[in-house]
Amino acid sequence: MTLLERLDIKHPILLAPMAGVSTPQLAAEVSNQGGLGSLGLGANSVESARQQILQTKELTDKPFQINFFCHQSVELDESTNARWIKHLAPHFEKFSATPPSELKCIYPSFLDNDNFLNLCLEMKPKAVSFHFGIPHQYQIQKLKDAGILTLVSATNLAEAQAIEEAGIDIIIAQGVEAGGHRGIFNANIDASIKTSDLVQLIKQHCSLPIIAAGGIMNGAQARSIMQLGADAVQLGTAFVQCKSSNANTAYRHALFNQPLTQITSTISGRPARGLINHWHKDIDLPDRITHAAYPYAYDLAKQLNTAASAHADFAYGAFWAGSNVAQIRELEAQDLVNQLVLEMNQF
Repeated sequence: MTLLERLDIKHPILLAPMAGVSTPQLAAEVSNQGGLGSLGLGANSVESARQQILQTKELTDKPFQINFFCHQSVELDESTNARWIKHLAPHFEKFSATPPSELKCIYPSFLDNDNFLNLCLEMKPKAVSFHFGIPHQYQIQKLKDAGILTLVSATNLAEAQAIEEAGIDIIIAQGVEAGGHRGIFNANIDASIKTSDLVQLIKQHCSLPIIAAGGIMNGAQARSIMQLGADAVQLGTAFVQCKSSNANTAYRHALFNQPLTQITSTISGRPARGLINHWHKDIDLPDRITHAAYPYAYDLAKQLNTAASAHADFAYGAFWAGSNVAQIRELEAQDLVNQLVLEMNQF
C-alpha cells in the first residue's frame, strides 16, 4: 500500500502542523483539496485541542493530522530563569513594562501525561505527528491499536533510526531549511542537514515512508525532493500567508517584505528558524548569556512581544519561516494546493 493510500489522500502534499498559526479552516481547506491538513496542538489545552479537532471535522470529512510536542521536560531552574529575565529587562524597559518575576512551563509534553493521548483515542484522527521526540512505547501501541497512523520528525539519521525502531509508521525528514522549531530530540545536538541530503540518507538506511520538510515552496522543488526518495512533502511557510491561517498582520507583512531568516534559540529556548528581527540582531550577540530552557524562555518572549506590540513594535514576534520564504506566493490554500500539483506534474 502506498503512502497516499495509507493516509487516504489524493496528493502527496501535507500542511505542516504550525502551533499558533494553523486553524481548523486552513486544515480543512488543504484536506478538501486532496492534501493532508493539520492542526498544531502542542500549545493548546486539552479542551482547546478538542474544540479545534471538532471544528475541523465540521469543515471536512477528509483525513487530517494533529501534532503534539514530545520534548524532554526540564526541571525549573529559578537561578537561570532569573538571570535571563534580568538580561532582557532593558528590552521591557523600552516599553515602560515590568518583566515577570518568574517564568512558567507554558507548553506540556505529550510524554508527561496521557491527557492528549486520551484525546487522540477519543477523536481518532487519521494521523498523529510528534515533534522533539518519540512517544512512550505504550502510547505508540495504543495509537496503533486505535488504527491511528503515527509520524515523527527526524533531523538526522540517528533520530530516523530510533523512530523506525520504535514502531512509528512514517518519518518526517526535517531539513535545516525548515521554518519554525528544529525537531531535534536533544536541544544541544543539531546536525543541521539540508533536506535533500537528509532524505537520501534516511532512504539509504531506513525502510519507512519519508515525508520531506524544509525549504519546499513550489511544485518543482517538491518533485525534485521526491525524485531523491521522499514519498510526499510537507509545507508550512508557503501556507502561513493564507487568509485562513492565524498569522497576524505584522507576520504576514514581514513574510513578503523581510524575507531573510536565521535560527535562534533565544525566543523559545530551543533552536527555531524565523524572520530576522530584534532577537537575532539585538539579543543574539556574541556575549549573550545562557538563555532559560524551553519552554520557560518562550514564556518570557511572549510577554516581551506583548509589551512591544502594545507600542507598535512587532519585531519581537516569533515569525517562523523557512529559508526559501522569499519565494512565497499570495495564494489561498485551495489554490496553492492546486498550483503545487500542477507544478509537480510539469516535466
